[in-house]
Amino acid sequence: MECEQRLNWLMLAMICPLIAGAPSSMSKRHASCPEENLNIIGGSFVLSNGYSDGSFLRYICPNGYYPSVQSRRCQYGLWTPKTSTRKTPECKKVTCPNPRVLENGEVTPYKSRYYVNDTTTYSCHSDYKSRGSAVRVCKPNGKWNGSTPICGRDSDHCPDPGVPPGSSRTGHMFNIDDKVKYRCDSTLTLIGSKERVCLDGGQWSGTEPQCYAHFTYDTPEEASEAFSSALKSNLAVSQQDEGKDQQGKKITLDEGGKLDIYIAVDASDSINKTEFKKAKQTIKMLLDKISYYQVSPNYEILMFATDVHKIISMRNFKSNITSLSQVFEDLDGFHYDNKSDKTGTNIAKLYLTILESMKIEEIKDRVGFLETQHIVIVFTDGHANMGGDPKPKVDQIKHLVTKNDPKREKKLDLYVFGIGGDVNKHDINGLVSQREKETYFFKLLNLDEVQKMFDDMIDESTSVGLCGIHQNYDENNKRRAYPWLAQIHVAHPPQGSNCMGSLVTSSYILTAAHCFKEGDTPEKITVTLQKELVVKVKKFILHPDYDIRAKVHMGIKEYYEFDAALIQLKEAVTMSVNLRPICIPCTKETNGALRLSDSEGTCRKHEELLMSNELVEAAFTSKMELAKDTPRQIKSITIKRGKHRDACVEDAKNAEKSNVTNAKDVVTDNFLCSGGTEPAVDDVACKGESGGATYVNKKGRLIQVGVVSWGVRDICLKRQDPPSEADTRDYHTNLFSEKIQSFLQEHLGNDQIGHPLSFF
Repeated sequence: MECEQRLNWLMLAMICPLIAGAPSSMSKRHASCPEENLNIIGGSFVLSNGYSDGSFLRYICPNGYYPSVQSRRCQYGLWTPKTSTRKTPECKKVTCPNPRVLENGEVTPYKSRYYVNDTTTYSCHSDYKSRGSAVRVCKPNGKWNGSTPICGRDSDHCPDPGVPPGSSRTGHMFNIDDKVKYRCDSTLTLIGSKERVCLDGGQWSGTEPQCYAHFTYDTPEEASEAFSSALKSNLAVSQQDEGKDQQGKKITLDEGGKLDIYIAVDASDSINKTEFKKAKQTIKMLLDKISYYQVSPNYEILMFATDVHKIISMRNFKSNITSLSQVFEDLDGFHYDNKSDKTGTNIAKLYLTILESMKIEEIKDRVGFLETQHIVIVFTDGHANMGGDPKPKVDQIKHLVTKNDPKREKKLDLYVFGIGGDVNKHDINGLVSQREKETYFFKLLNLDEVQKMFDDMIDESTSVGLCGIHQNYDENNKRRAYPWLAQIHVAHPPQGSNCMGSLVTSSYILTAAHCFKEGDTPEKITVTLQKELVVKVKKFILHPDYDIRAKVHMGIKEYYEFDAALIQLKEAVTMSVNLRPICIPCTKETNGALRLSDSEGTCRKHEELLMSNELVEAAFTSKMELAKDTPRQIKSITIKRGKHRDACVEDAKNAEKSNVTNAKDVVTDNFLCSGGTEPAVDDVACKGESGGATYVNKKGRLIQVGVVSWGVRDICLKRQDPPSEADTRDYHTNLFSEKIQSFLQEHLGNDQIGHPLSFF
């Protein structure tokens, strides 16, 4: 029998009866594993599913130590180690690669091995200049901090590329077309470029190599630093990024360019059910974070084992058959068991599937394909047991995208996140892009670390260029819940006027036009954005069609249609977690906030998503308590539409000092209406709250849909922040009004001081 040739008598006793169909209590796949002899010297272990069949046992060691056996799995009543060993597992001290490879210099102190927290100092011989870190410390993840020390003369065309710890180099000439080659010590794996060429521009080809031990890993902070700048400085450029060193960008996107992202997750038997769920959550987290930015990528999402399952295909996503919201639903609907019982790992088939998708995109739109930035992100442990070597498929992908043109190399980014303690680093190194000062392979201990990396990488609390982001109310920092809020005072006699406003770009405040009187000048306007931050005003701009006396001839003393104004600041404010804009509809910035693709981005689509219901839940704020830097109250309202709107509009006849006979003469379609007690009691606006943002919370982002304009009656004299009465209505300038949109686009779309918005 075949099983007799490859299994010992114990395994025969368990498995062969199963093959033959004979009854055996030990043949049951769900047989539990023994609880004895599982301990690790100096550490502990955790179980994914107790001692039942299929459970993974993972060993845990203290910081600065690593387990001699990473994990075991319960199969057929026995614990199977991934690495064959007869020794009791133990926690061993982490070491860092040999640093005494510095050429033309000295390394102190001299040690046979360097352990965690050991410090080394580097100095160069005379006539040599030092680059890199002069002092390095061995970290708990088996890597040296800082950068590779180099002693060079810089007399050649390219600078001395150095010798990273744990490696050796052949080649000491650094002129154009000269090559250097690297190898790692026998127990280490080379990550990066084995060969580098001195290029005409004075740079070395490829990526600086690193030598990883089997226990070496990247911390979330390291991976975040190496991977994050793409999404922070390319998908949303904040004013703080301008003029700063942009080295280390990972995902580049030309202005107006397109972005296709392929994300694949290993669902083979080497990834257990718990990790599979985490992998799906990781994908959702990455997609969610990317959605904070104004670009709208196209996606293909795949799960692979023996076969490859397309959760989302690139073609369907581009054809609008699938939206980003649908992607989340489809991910939730794809379960571990959907991948069938075929649990091998065919990485070659994965890259073939991606290659075929790319070929289809090229056939459909060759010009668009050439303009597209292609990103491939794969999560795997790299252990393939079928399908052959995946590298030829990866090489075909490179050829398809780059067309063998070195200038097109940056159009393709191939990343692999190696997950777990036992990662096939050698094979993975051939599947990633290799470019100067960029990193494409990351090894993290588990998916929890990957999620932490993404949190660090795209932290919406620090992505200050994004609109509508706010944090939950926090007693220690209340301002972060209302980072767009502005309070306005205009000093005109007899008492001046107070209004609210909203920061809509780094240099514009949106407010109500009626806050200003004839004769007002910028010097009379005080804008307070947060405590102790009073900004200077360059000018204010009223909507050209606003005319409070436009219908005096009809007996309407005050008419508020197009009650909108912009205040332009003398200088753009510096964005921070306490100070950033609210989203304005019908812009690309808000399109990203709503997780819409470029093709879905229309003003009508925004209105459908934000204002589709007959009762739209919305809010505005009370006046600010400057000492606390926050409004006294968030006022909750429902915007009345459809069958509810007429009654809301009709109550305009009850306005004080009004003799209106037709309510629609004063409340046109350019207004939104709130207030009253049906179907729920709304809050109402008080004096001094005009000009504030009427906003909707959608997908965790605040999007302004109106400007608080005027109300039927002032009932705030009786009590502070009172609830509405049956006929107390508020009317809000509608930002979806065509003329309001034209006004906003004219000024906010051409912002010469701050960052302009991109309108549809």
